[in-house]
Amino acid sequence: MGEIKPITQAVILAGGKGERLRPLTDNLPKPMVPVSGKPFLEYVVELLCDNGIKEIVMLLGYLPDKITEYFGDGKKFGVSIRYSVGSVDDLTGTRIRNAALLLNDEFMLLYSDNYWPFDMKRLVDFYRSHNVTGSLVAYSNVNGDAEHGRENNVRVESNERVTYYGPFSEDSNLNAVDIGFFLMKKNIIELMPKKNFSFEHTILPKLIQKNDLAGYVTYHPYYAITTVGQIPVVEKFFRSRKVVFLDRDGVINKKMPPHDYVKKWEEFEFLPGALDALKTLTNSGYEIYVISNQRGIARGLMTESDLSDIHAKMIAEIEKNGGRIAGIYHCPHGNEDNCPCRKPKPGMFFEAAREHKLNLLKSIFIGDAESDRLACEAAGCKTIILKTGETFETAVKSLI
Repeated sequence: MGEIKPITQAVILAGGKGERLRPLTDNLPKPMVPVSGKPFLEYVVELLCDNGIKEIVMLLGYLPDKITEYFGDGKKFGVSIRYSVGSVDDLTGTRIRNAALLLNDEFMLLYSDNYWPFDMKRLVDFYRSHNVTGSLVAYSNVNGDAEHGRENNVRVESNERVTYYGPFSEDSNLNAVDIGFFLMKKNIIELMPKKNFSFEHTILPKLIQKNDLAGYVTYHPYYAITTVGQIPVVEKFFRSRKVVFLDRDGVINKKMPPHDYVKKWEEFEFLPGALDALKTLTNSGYEIYVISNQRGIARGLMTESDLSDIHAKMIAEIEKNGGRIAGIYHCPHGNEDNCPCRKPKPGMFFEAAREHKLNLLKSIFIGDAESDRLACEAAGCKTIILKTGETFETAVKSLI
């Protein structure tokens, strides 16, 4: 089997008026609203470039000169940019149809006001494996994130086919939120009417009817600038940060032999050099999060209160030595519970990402087991797995 052909063109819908962002959009198109000193759209362009996109087609309508003057031909951003400028009243489908001559046979289509960290290879692998005309990315929204609301608008089945796309609703049959990242074949143009029309509400239902739309479900939060109130949240997410996740048992502290678990769980003992390594990470500006399976709770060998006491003592000793832990996440379930958080599942990483506005694709995880590697891979983090004889202290030196 040959290498999978990459998708190197992105098409950005950037023509709307952004009325819910007024007064910020009185004289600016929505994607040009500044976030931490630069236009939101610039973050999107950088994300695309990081994922191997070589050409961007921007579909404009409202105040197009503000965008074309800033981005030009794209050379200073490391990408080729072309434009299709239509009427302010053009709907999304009309904008795509009018740009037909600029489209590659396959392309990524995305909104200009949403940001979701992604790995293009994963998306293309998924798309190719389903042999479909189109795929969309759907956020699972299992926690009803406040910044995104609690309503869903997509149904993705267990076979990863989309069977419904429509208005946002609390209907329990819906299980995800479309976040505006699509992979499409150019032949969707053949499905388009000649009137002014919405891509989402005209083309997606047609693909669904043909069982021709796949749904890539993500648990990594996405960020939007739909309203003024969302901007501080987005600014926190975009803030330059160094983030490291650490497994607890075997990386920070000594692993406990199973036969000693009942009588010695309270004897938390740091591994040699661990405290100094934590101090080094802290002094180097890293936010440190601990990710730990603790099935002893499910087995009745300890309680949540017991674990809280252990972690309180652990944090106190770390802080006494000059280190700092930003958060601790643990899974209290057993192997048989089939929970979404127990490693090798990545649930604890996504929980941390939601609560602290983290970009997991720019984070690092240090672990010591195959379950750590698998969980980290599922979350999208960069991984350092300690081999026999390697220490946490050595891994930290490689980061500094």
